[in-house]
Amino acid sequence: MLDTQVSSSAEADTPADLADSEARRATGPLSPPRSPVRTRGGVWGARAEIALLVGPALLVFLAFVIFPIVMAAYYGFFSWAGYGVPTDFVGFRNYLTILQDPTFHDAVRHNAIIVVLSLVLQGPIAILLALLLNQKLRGQSIIRVLIFVPYVISEVVVGTGWSLMLQTNGAVNGLLEKLGLGSFTQDWLSNPDIAIWTLMTIITWKYIGFAVILFLAGLQGIPEELSEAAAIDGASYWQIQRSITLPLLGPTLRIWAFLSIIGALQLFDLVYIIWGQYVSSTAGTSTMATYLVTNGRNAGNYGFGNAVAVVLFLISLVVALIYQRYVLRRDTDGALTGKAGR
Repeated sequence: MLDTQVSSSAEADTPADLADSEARRATGPLSPPRSPVRTRGGVWGARAEIALLVGPALLVFLAFVIFPIVMAAYYGFFSWAGYGVPTDFVGFRNYLTILQDPTFHDAVRHNAIIVVLSLVLQGPIAILLALLLNQKLRGQSIIRVLIFVPYVISEVVVGTGWSLMLQTNGAVNGLLEKLGLGSFTQDWLSNPDIAIWTLMTIITWKYIGFAVILFLAGLQGIPEELSEAAAIDGASYWQIQRSITLPLLGPTLRIWAFLSIIGALQLFDLVYIIWGQYVSSTAGTSTMATYLVTNGRNAGNYGFGNAVAVVLFLISLVVALIYQRYVLRRDTDGALTGKAGR
């Protein structure tokens, strides 16, 4: 039997097959096909296409972001009234004045408090509301709209309305007296002990809708099969949220926290509309942005105001870079497929 198989195999190899086999063995393995070489015209065409697509956006960015920053840094070295060519060069005096001013230190401290309280208050409330609205409820769409409406209302309208309601003879104190809770009436705006909490209540009411919508979008991307499998294994609802939902919602939470931090550092409109330029500092609600306007534009010293703007920009930039380096790094590294594949 073995002799028959050998003879049949030898008969199957014809002289032509043997010649082809010897030729392949002599030439070695086939080299992979080379990618087509791009001609000079093709390279310039690709560059022109990139310039056409990126050029307008780059010009807008340079004109409305980079150029104002450079000019603000330039004017910050002068004592300038806001018109004409600046000639009174003062060097770093404006910046030294800012860093040595106790009022600016208070504004930085207030911004830090607003940053921390925004994360502590808005985050848990928004997560709970998002988990609730992610369920099948009657009137779910109406509830979502009602939560999101304050976010789209103008800051001027919000600030004016709340300032009228929170006055000593306003609607809030009047409602408390009608309910027999007159002992709880407060000077909500001028009392330094509670003014910052008044501000945080308004900020939470105003911006909680954005966080809820953002978290709802993140929840839509979590597969339901994971929760169903955990429920079959005996996990409770809160165990599922803690072990599955929140970890998978992590990228959305980190993006929201970044936006909240930058917004809190640059907070201006609500404070300036409700408290004004003088009450905000005595009530303990002043921010770096209100300090800029009060001591820059309103004082007629635009050079000093530009210096404050540069300091505010540098603080925000440093915070953003640190946050991206230590918090957003896992998300950005995962998005860069070329780097991740190395």
